[in-house]
Amino acid sequence: MMQGLYYEEFEVGSVIEHTVRRTVTEADNVLFSTMTLNMAPLHLDAEYSKNSIHGQRLVNSLFLLGLVCGISMHETTYGTTLGNLGFSDIKFAKPCFHGDTIRVETEIVDKRLSKKRDDSGIVTFKHRGINQRDEVVCEATRVGLMLTKASGQSA
Repeated sequence: MMQGLYYEEFEVGSVIEHTVRRTVTEADNVLFSTMTLNMAPLHLDAEYSKNSIHGQRLVNSLFLLGLVCGISMHETTYGTTLGNLGFSDIKFAKPCFHGDTIRVETEIVDKRLSKKRDDSGIVTFKHRGINQRDEVVCEATRVGLMLTKASGQSA
């Protein structure tokens, strides 16, 4: 099993190009939208969406945010995190459509040792979801509580 990185292994300014990519399907969008009761016609109604500024249905932005963070976790936080502390600066600069393939890059923006815990540190990540046209479709800053190597624990 691949493991994420410990607090000490993150270097501010480094960028991780994640190896996993994912093509978003109509099923992803419809299932996520209906499961979360987001019944917006821009996600679900093809006829309605034909007359929108995009001319087609949009992928649910919260699905996209979850996908971007999910793709990143295997090479950053898998098994080495105690949890997310927050998200901020979430942006959807370009639309995402059915059939778009998303790749993710993560920049390490900041890090510091925890003031309350002796087994962890706080790392700030900037995740970017990029489509096959090299357009950033999702960007978010995430703060995570990461185990230190010395803790000897697994999350």
